[in-house]
Order: sequence, then C-alpha cells, then structure tokens
Amino acid sequence: MTGRCRLTGAAWYSWYDDATITSARGIDIDHMVPLAEAHDSGGYPWTAQRRQAYANDLGDDRALAAVSARSNRRKADQDPTDWPPRKEARCTHAEHQVLTDVAAACPNRVITVQIGP
Repeated sequence: MTGRCRLTGAAWYSWYDDATITSARGIDIDHMVPLAEAHDSGGYPWTAQRRQAYANDLGDDRALAAVSARSNRRKADQDPTDWPPRKEARCTHAEHQVLTDVAAACPNRVITVQIGP
C-alpha cells in the first residue's frame, strides 16, 4: 500500500464541450466566473477572506464545475461573453453584467442570478 488513493469507475459530464470524461486526470474543477474576471468585475476591493470564500464556494452548485481539463485550459480567464463556445453551454454560464444578452439567446430557459459570497 502506497498511502495514495485512486478514484476508479467514475464518469463526469463536461457541459463545456459535451463530453463524458472517465479519468480523474481528464477533469478540472473550474470556477464558473474566473477569479481574475471576478476581480475585474468588482471584486478588487474584497478582503482576502472574501476572495478565499469566493474561490472555494461550495454553497452554490453553480460556482464550481467539473469539466474536461482540455476545455478548462482553453478557457483560461475568459468571461461569459466569450466562453464557452458551445451555445447550449452558454445558456447556463452567465454573470450579471451580460445576463440579459445571454438570456435573450436562450428562449424557454429560466436563468437565475445569485450574488456570491
């Protein structure tokens, strides 16, 4: 026994690129709104404690997402006006500033905004 755990037999759906990932090495946990984007969109005066709370927000299932490592690395710190490229995925990935524009392109879809910590 090496003392290391290994996850086996799992699958994750990466809605960024409509792919099912079966290897834990193939996924990343992504911030729906990148930390740099949160900073640029009004989070710059946040305290270190509030930045940490935002970065590790487990209280909102929309804050962090398991997505393919490939798509997450292509995303970098793009905001929702540019990401994700798949139209169907954009309908669930929006920040307050662009919500109206994104929602207009997503008929029959309810989009809810909740201010993070």
